[in-house]
Amino acid sequence: MIAPTRTQTAACALTALALTALAACGTDPAPGDRDKAARPAASAPPRPATLAPGPAGLTPVFKNAPRSPASAAPAVALTFDADMTADQGARAAAGERFDNPALVSTLRRLKVPATFFMTGRWAEEYPAQAKDIGRDPLFEVANHSYSHYAFTDRCYGLPTVPASRMRADVERAFAAFRKAGVERQVPYFRFPGGCYDKRALRALAPGGVTAVQWDVVSGDAFATDADAVARQVLDGVRPGSVVVMHCTRSAAPTTERALRTIVPKLRERGFRFVRVSEQIRAAGEARARG
Repeated sequence: MIAPTRTQTAACALTALALTALAACGTDPAPGDRDKAARPAASAPPRPATLAPGPAGLTPVFKNAPRSPASAAPAVALTFDADMTADQGARAAAGERFDNPALVSTLRRLKVPATFFMTGRWAEEYPAQAKDIGRDPLFEVANHSYSHYAFTDRCYGLPTVPASRMRADVERAFAAFRKAGVERQVPYFRFPGGCYDKRALRALAPGGVTAVQWDVVSGDAFATDADAVARQVLDGVRPGSVVVMHCTRSAAPTTERALRTIVPKLRERGFRFVRVSEQIRAAGEARARG
């Protein structure tokens, strides 16, 4: 979970692993009812773009796409973290909801492409939802670690993954996504809490994927005022932006309501919604042009 007022960002790619993984966040409680009838048939997505390794071969880090020229329709990517730590099973068993079916239904109703960053533990808790979102052509699913433990010290009080276990933690998440049947997987990774350093980038580099940051913090984590979340996003978005939000009902209860304001307002400004893979492809093409 990203602290609502911090912009310490992070996101890191991981384990291309033949794109074998990732799962998104909440979907309809009974996948296959009203939304499915309106959904287009799934099709095999093109291979997602990645960035070249960073300095010294470290995992490359992506924050936002190039700012679009005035003549182009500006693009913005909405991303949603499906947070669930490895030790929260008892809370889920007691009735706490870490999914958000209404949010996913709203994205579908409004026809908004999105990228979901999910923990492996979330996919294990909600495998039917992970599979359902992972088959939807509107969405793509990226890795948010298995355990949602921090990859650096002093990261919002999260337990820490030892450097020797970082890559294994991410690969365990990919395994959970495969088991759930997620199809539309992308080779991107987001660090829990947005916390990373060179040690973490070095540990994940053999996976050959891209780390995904953001340049707009929605402030939806633990927020109770949907209008305030909407204002923060609308004030922050620029052409090429990546917005970080959450799709965990118990910890981000206002996000779905905020979306109902954010989406039409950004469309009124001429923005189009894209997935992170499209932003990364645009960034790669811009670099190639020099």
